[in-house]
Amino acid sequence: MLRLTLPCALALLLASATFAQTKADLLASIDRHADQTWSVARQIWEWAEPGYQEVQSARLLADTMEQAGFQIERGVAEIPTAFTATIGEGRPVIGILGEYDALPGLSQDPIPERQPRPNGNGYGHACGHHLFGSASMAASLALAEALKASGHPGTIRFYGCPAEEGGAAKAFMVRAGLFGDCDVVLHWHPSSRNSAGDASCLSRIAVKFRFLGKSAHAAGSPDQGRSAVDAVELTAHASELLREHTPDLTRIHHTITGGGGAPNVVPDFAEIYYYVRHPQSETCRQLYPRLLKCAEGAAHATETKLEVNYLGGTMELLPNNSLAEVLGTNLRSLVNLKYSAEETQFALRLQESMIKPQPLDKITEVLDTSGDVSKGSTDVGDVSWVVPTAGFSTACWVPGTPGHSWQAVACGATNIGRQGMLLAAKVLATSAWDLLEQPNLIAAAKEEHTRRLAGRKYEPLLLPGQKPPLDYRNAPVP
Repeated sequence: MLRLTLPCALALLLASATFAQTKADLLASIDRHADQTWSVARQIWEWAEPGYQEVQSARLLADTMEQAGFQIERGVAEIPTAFTATIGEGRPVIGILGEYDALPGLSQDPIPERQPRPNGNGYGHACGHHLFGSASMAASLALAEALKASGHPGTIRFYGCPAEEGGAAKAFMVRAGLFGDCDVVLHWHPSSRNSAGDASCLSRIAVKFRFLGKSAHAAGSPDQGRSAVDAVELTAHASELLREHTPDLTRIHHTITGGGGAPNVVPDFAEIYYYVRHPQSETCRQLYPRLLKCAEGAAHATETKLEVNYLGGTMELLPNNSLAEVLGTNLRSLVNLKYSAEETQFALRLQESMIKPQPLDKITEVLDTSGDVSKGSTDVGDVSWVVPTAGFSTACWVPGTPGHSWQAVACGATNIGRQGMLLAAKVLATSAWDLLEQPNLIAAAKEEHTRRLAGRKYEPLLLPGQKPPLDYRNAPVP
């Protein structure tokens, strides 16, 4: 049996007390700055800027952190709206991710019925990235205060990450070496549930096929026209047939982003936008050439010209249970969400528009996602291949709310979203402090990361020399 001398026992007791006090100080700091954090989140919600165009949102986050003493590097990785904010000295270097891009076609007032904002730009924060960036900022600010007060060695780096929704910004940031000195990276995401675990996700390739034809009078001289819309329709039909002959768990989906203006004019331009997803990035690499053949065949059949705008891709998440357990422990200890009578009424009215509403008391639970594979995709996956990475979710939306919906936009501007955001900030801050104080946790995460890689090397789903697709949210131009 190990027996400690009185001085050693006292030292351990004091260290434990100091550790607990610092975590209490972190929570108090987040509560103290809650209104400021919410003000930032609400402003980003109002702006609702699309991927790679989040000029005001990125500036607000970066300026706020600069005023708090963080060293800011703007326009990193050749992306005007990407930045890093760093504070502290020495190791470990703990990265915290933040996002802030909105989605098209989902403008919404903060009310429990469908009503786009009258003066909006058509975009809405249907994935809660205004909360994501703001909570991560709040956690970083609290950690900066704790580092200064304690004199503890360590570096906190906030990563301002634009264009998560289809723009693959983090893949370009990884390629630029921005995560090269990180020991671990933490992230989170808004949801309708609280959850934690070593889950993975689908890898994804994004591409736009653009067809150029010849216009003509559709009735008077149809033989002189070559329809770009016909090419899009053929591509879509061919990809539907392709689905039958793909590996299990494949997802291929598309939307038509441009084409035609009048039925009596043969359209000379059309564009179709695709995602290809699978739990394994290597399978995505193999599926993409087959999808490309669908577009090439359509162009050949319709005598149109095909232009391929390859937007890049994102890797599947490489799970890390060592980090997931740290996040899960803090989430379960801190979850305290509850609805007021007014919020309950809002939630019940909102659920009338849902296909699968869930009991409201789900916001008090923490779902274990260990071993799951999310059906979504994220460029956090690319980060996870180069540094141990883990995340969690908090209930920022009414239970049953699907992501990428107007209902999620509505929740994101209410106290329901605010509560989930502040909970996330507290989980991030306390978990980062656990890692700062207990280097064995980081060592375990690194060992697990090496083991899960199993000798594989990170090979991004980007083309050699590919630049970030800064205009991917712009309207297609013939």
